Order: sequence, then C-alpha cells, then structure tokens
Amino acid sequence: MGYVCQWGRRKSSYTPLISASVMDVSLDKSMEKVQLPKGDNWSVHKFGGTCVGTSERIKNVAEIIVKDDSERKLVVVSAMSKMTDMMYDLIYKAQSRDDSYISAVDAVLEKHRLTALDLLDGDDLASFLSRLHHDINEIKEMLRAIYIAGHASELFSDIIVGHGELWSAQMLSSVVRKKGIDCKWMDTRDVLIVNPTSANQVDPDFVESEMRLEKWFFQNPSKTIVATGFIASTPQNIPTTLKRDGSDFSAAIMGALFRARQVTIWTDVDGVYSADPRKVTEAVILNQLSYQEAWEMSYFGANVLHPRTIIPVMQYGIPIVIRNIFNLSAPGTMICRPSVDENEGNQRLESPVKGFATIDNVALINVEGTGMAGVPGTASAIFSAVKDVGANVIMISQASSEHSVCFAVPEKEVEAVAEALQSRFRQALDAGRLSQVAVVPNCSILATVGQRMASTPGVSASLFSALAKANINIRAIAQGCSEYNITVVVKREDCIRALKAVHSRFYLSRTTIAMGIIGPGLIGGTLLDQLRDQAAVLKEDFNIDLRVMGITGSRTMLLSDSGIDLSRWRELIKEKGEVGDMHKFVNHVHGNHFIPNTALVDCTADSNVASHYHEWLRKGIHVITPNKKANSGPLDQYLKLRALQRQSYTHYFYEATVGAGLPIISTLRGLLETGDKILRIEGIFSGTLSYIFNNFKGTRRFSEVVMEAKQAGYTEPDPRDDLSGTDVARKVIILARESGLKLELADTPVQSLVPEPLRATASADEFMQQLPQYDIDLAKQLQDAEDAGEVLRYVGVVDVVNKKGLVELRRYKNDHPFAQLSGSDNIIAFTTARYKNQPLIVRGPGAGAQVTAGGIFSDVLRLASYLGAPS
Repeated sequence: MGYVCQWGRRKSSYTPLISASVMDVSLDKSMEKVQLPKGDNWSVHKFGGTCVGTSERIKNVAEIIVKDDSERKLVVVSAMSKMTDMMYDLIYKAQSRDDSYISAVDAVLEKHRLTALDLLDGDDLASFLSRLHHDINEIKEMLRAIYIAGHASELFSDIIVGHGELWSAQMLSSVVRKKGIDCKWMDTRDVLIVNPTSANQVDPDFVESEMRLEKWFFQNPSKTIVATGFIASTPQNIPTTLKRDGSDFSAAIMGALFRARQVTIWTDVDGVYSADPRKVTEAVILNQLSYQEAWEMSYFGANVLHPRTIIPVMQYGIPIVIRNIFNLSAPGTMICRPSVDENEGNQRLESPVKGFATIDNVALINVEGTGMAGVPGTASAIFSAVKDVGANVIMISQASSEHSVCFAVPEKEVEAVAEALQSRFRQALDAGRLSQVAVVPNCSILATVGQRMASTPGVSASLFSALAKANINIRAIAQGCSEYNITVVVKREDCIRALKAVHSRFYLSRTTIAMGIIGPGLIGGTLLDQLRDQAAVLKEDFNIDLRVMGITGSRTMLLSDSGIDLSRWRELIKEKGEVGDMHKFVNHVHGNHFIPNTALVDCTADSNVASHYHEWLRKGIHVITPNKKANSGPLDQYLKLRALQRQSYTHYFYEATVGAGLPIISTLRGLLETGDKILRIEGIFSGTLSYIFNNFKGTRRFSEVVMEAKQAGYTEPDPRDDLSGTDVARKVIILARESGLKLELADTPVQSLVPEPLRATASADEFMQQLPQYDIDLAKQLQDAEDAGEVLRYVGVVDVVNKKGLVELRRYKNDHPFAQLSGSDNIIAFTTARYKNQPLIVRGPGAGAQVTAGGIFSDVLRLASYLGAPS
C-alpha cells in the first residue's frame, strides 16, 4: 500500500514510469505476458457505505462478487457507513482544539477492529490489524499537528478522510479470498490521476491513469480486484479526493479505463424512481434512462448519480445499472444509450416524460427595464456580477422582448447577488434604464425530464394543464431546444402538490383528492358509507384515490393526516372528535401538501357554510354540494361566485341541488352549451310534495297524507319546511339563473300550502294536530280537478321568455306526464327551441339520502375526471 509518513509526504508504492525507449527488454516482455486485458470480460461493481456498513453486509457484498459469473471483476468500495463523516468530524474537532478528537479516533479504530475480528482470521487478520494500528497512529500525529496549528490543510484533510476506503477495501478483498477467489486490493491513489479545477472538482487524466493502471496490473495481475473509491492522486503524486459522490465517479472512471461491459452501482433503493417516492407514493421504478435523462434528473436533485459520474462511461457506451443490494430480485434501472428503435412498437405507449425532480429553497431574481432591450452586454454584466459573489445560477429565463432577465439562485445566496446587482447597475437604476432588481423568495424548481419529449407534441401543454388544474401558479419557465427538460418555478408551498399533479398526469398514478365532508348527517353519512364501499374499486379500476382528511358537524370534527378509516368513521368521531372549528378544518384538509387536489363537500343546508364557497374557490379548493343556499341566495353573491368559477381551474359542482341524483343541471347545461334556447322549464321538484299529491286522491284527507309522508321520513322534521314551497322556489331560482335570468328569490311568487293561521304555530306537533281543520279547502280543489279529469300537482316554473319564475299548485290532465308519477319521483320538462312541440323530460327519484348522496358522489367522480383520472 502507499501511505503517508509523519507530515503527509506520500510514498509511492511503485517506481517511476520509464520511457519505452529505455525500458529493460525483459521487463517489457514480462509486461506483454500480463498486459491488462480490456473489454466486455470486465464487470465493474460499486458498493456504497451502506452496503459495507457492518461485517454482515461486507459478507453479503463478497457473496455477490463471488456469484457474478463475469470472467473478470473490478469492485469499487466506499468507506463503511458514516465513516467519511466521522473522519471529517475528527478534522473539525482537531482544528477547533477540541480534545475529544483523541477518543473519536479510538472509536474509529474500534469500529474497524471489531469488524475485522468478525470477518478475518489468521495472517489476513494480523496483517490488517497491523496496518490499521499503523494508520491510526499516523492519523493521530496528523491530527495533533492540526490541533497545534488550529488549521487543516487540504492535503492533510484528503489524506485523513481517504483512510475509510483503504480499510474497507482491504477487509473486503480478504473476505473474497477466504471464499477461494484470487483477489487483489487496489489503492487507487496509485492508479487514478486527476487534475484539480477551480470549481472544487477534479478532471481525470485518462492517458496518465491508463499508463499507471497497466503498470499496476503488471505488478498485481488478478481476475478480481477490490479498489478504493473516492480517493486519487494529482500528477505530482499528492493524495486527493474526487469530492462529491467520489466513489460513484471512481467506478465510472474505472469502467472507462477497463472498457468494461457494465458498471453496477449498488445502493439501498430498487433503482431510479420517476419522482421522489417520499413525496409521490405512486412513483415507479424506471427500467431505463438515457445518459442525458440521468444527468438532467440528477442535476435537479433526483437520487440518481452526479452528472460527472456519467461522462466517463458515456464515451464508450458503457451502461450503468442502479441496483438494490437489499433486494436482489429487483432488476434496477439501466442508464445507457437509447436504442435506435426507441420510438417503435411498445415504446409508443410509454410516457414521453421519464421523471420529475425538484430543488427547494431557491429564489428568483428579476432584472427588468426597457433600457435592456437591444443593448449588447447586459446579460454578460448581470451574470458577471453573479459570478463575482460566487453564486450558482440554477435556471435562466428571458423573453424575446429582452425587457427582463429572470434567473434562480439558492436562497442562501440571493441577498449577496441582489446587493451585487444593485451596486453594478446603480447608475442604470438611477437613470431609469433599469426599473428594478426584484427578488422573489420561497420558491422551488420542478424539472420534467424525458428524451422522447422532443418528438412528442403537447408535452408542455399537458404539463401546464396539470399544474393549472391543481391551482398552481408558475413563476418562471425554461426549456432548452433539446427539449430534454422543461423547468418551472413555483411557490415552495406548492412544490409537492405540483410534483404529484404532474406525475399523476404523465404516469396515470392515482388521482388523489383530499376531501373534507361538512355535515355528516343523513345525506353526508350516506355519502361517507358510499365512499367506503367503493374506495377499493376506484383505486384499482379507475386510479382514483379519495382521501377523506376531515369530517365536521356543527359541534364536533374529526381530522386525519393520512385519511380517515371510513369503516369506523362514526366510532372515530366519538373517540377522537374535537371541538368543531371551520377555519381549522379547512386549513387541515387543504394544508396537506402531499395531495395536489382538495375538495370540500358541503352536505348541509346551512347558508353560513355556503357563504364560504367564494373564499374556498379562491384558495384553489374545489366545492361540491347539494346545499341550495349559495345558488339561490343574493344574486350579487351568486354572480361573483360563478365569475370566479369560470375564471379559474377550480371547480364548483352542485348537480344535487335540484333533483337529488337526477341529471337536471347537466342536462340544462348541455342544451345551452350546444346552442339550444331555453323557453320554459316546468317540473315537480320536491320529492316530498310529489309523494303527497301522488297519494292525495279520492276520499283521502290532505292532513292524513301529510302525516303518512312524515311518518315515512319523506318530510323534514317540520313539514311546514316542505309545504311552504320555499325549497321548490330555491330550485326554480337555481334553474332560472342557470338559464341566464337574473332573479332574486324574493322575486318569485310562491303559493304556500301552509294555512295562514298555522304559519306561526309553535311546534311541528302542534301544526300537525291543527292541520285537519283546514282539509276542506284542498278537498274542494281535489274534487274539482277529479271532476274535470285532472290531478293536482305542486310545480315550479321557469318562464324564460317572460323572465320570471313561480311556484304554485296546478291542475294537469290525467294523460299528462306530470299525472303519471308515483312515489316521490321528480319530473322536469324542458321546452326549448329544439324541443318545442315535445318537451325533453327528465324523470326519476328526486328525494332520499341514497340518491342524493349518489348525485354528490357522481360530482366527486366528475371532478376526478377533470383533474386527470382516466376515462
């Protein structure tokens, strides 16, 4: 091995290279016999710190190496898990003059000593422990020097931290040899030569490294080699490191030097995901990525590879495979050149987008002014100022007008950048040539990556549509002409919702909606039970995941961070319910940034709840309701609500406000949207009154039928709420407004069926006791109708031609469709320019918890379809 003497001057473990013209002939012939064979017979494996974190895991790694049937194998290893951090901590403590560095060094020694005792025996153990103690003593001497100086040079730091790889490589090679495999270990500082750059990175010197590799192999011929990752040497034989992700980089360089068949990066995940699985639970493992896709995703924070890792192997078309050492059955992700026929056959069915990645904690800087247009050198001056403060520009966007330049930098650097630009352009700002240098903080970047995006029209449209439907505003956009990457900047608080929304759009992962149910009474409770019964089918067959994050009544609410167990929602409200608070409830349901879409379902008849709809829609919360109060309330509030709905991608569905589960609103809209002209809408809109007048015939008394309807549960607890006609009037107003009329509820004449003297009666029971006294009037109307071959029906009418609405008791011939009803059915007749002679009829059950909840559920599924669920 090559190691360091007291003050860090490295002794090379090989003699200097000799010019071929003077090389000893016998040596030359010997080298020919053991010349390094390159090509597909070599496979390269890289095992990270997690893979060699314990003695048991090192044994597992050795087993994988032995089972690899490649003719020749090179294995690159990192230091044991957390060891590099521990070594850097030693340096930090020493230069901080913290005496605890001494005990920390002993902890490093003990960790490796115990691991070696568990893995090795005999001469291998004795040899390793001797080297380990020797290395630890030298590290202590170097740390002592750092302690005295209060400063650690880059040389000392690189030498100290590189020991973790040296020790893990020695131990692993010995374990492989114990399994009967001829194996040598390589200190890559003897082979890998790099040139430091100004950007705290290094550039491999492939020519020099190949020469040194040939020399090393001549001295250590073997079909299995265990090499250290992360560490290398400068051309002057000074130890150094490969900086960030150095072990992966080492493996890629070695793969290129050996012209290997494949480089396998072993880690603790099954491969590269289409998005961060911690943020998008439906993220999928990608079978294959092109080199370009991999470095685009890695640049934007995806857990793939550092971009520079890909460059050495890309030159020779050597594939990199990411595999999980803890799940050998997973095939992993292959990073390689795309096949020529990628767009052929089944590939056409694949998403043109491969993956999504995000960068958080960024800020936008916008340099704006009319004086920028057409002025050469402005952009150069801007980015020169950015360079002077050492900031990293992540993304740049400039429109063709040249009126502004917008770019993103890490948030921790934005203040320095803004000050530098203010100083650099002070004269232009004072003169008005530049209007501002504005900072937009608290941003995140979302990158959409895919090589096939370039040949697929509509990708950008789909991306932006998905973001719009999730009510996410885009602050800035950038796309290169290669079209491998579309980058958008969004508010940090919207980042995860944005990621889930776009991933769902391109990967058809479950369209997830965070739902809040307001009013778990008869209708709301029935809806919750329907959601419970259908949830599994929706997930499996329709890719729709409806998560009820909260349920609230007037006094008690139940909240959940992941979704309420609907099989026990009634019990949970009793067990875990808390005091109802509408503001807290809404913030909780909408505040889950892991779910891109939020919907509140108002199952009440409360005007106070309805008054919040505008605020909720403005926040990007979808609203679904059977509550008639908003659409039949004050006209100005209704118009304001509908205007907001039309101007945004936030949806407001209220099919169940008229006719429960019947398609009345959607039918009316379909007629209007296809250019038909509504002349008149007439119908029996109340299931309660439909039941009463369907059964009020012959010798039956009106009060008797009302009592029957009340006992059957068709009426409200106080039947006057039904008999007053106000509910029908609200439905008439809703349909009138949908038809374009600007009517107020007070403008609609309503014939109340509650006798005048009983309207102020104290209780419902008292009302029912006194109602028989007033049967005579309705009995006479019934008799007159029957004598004329007619029936009585309580109807609502929207007279669009005369711009009015009314609610009254009317007579219809026995052969009229309204006379054919039974039970509590509703019937609505649309007379239009197209359906003038024969009105369009919609008929069916218009009351009852099951059909009303079903109508609401249908609106929920319509919302899911609008948000991207497959049809």
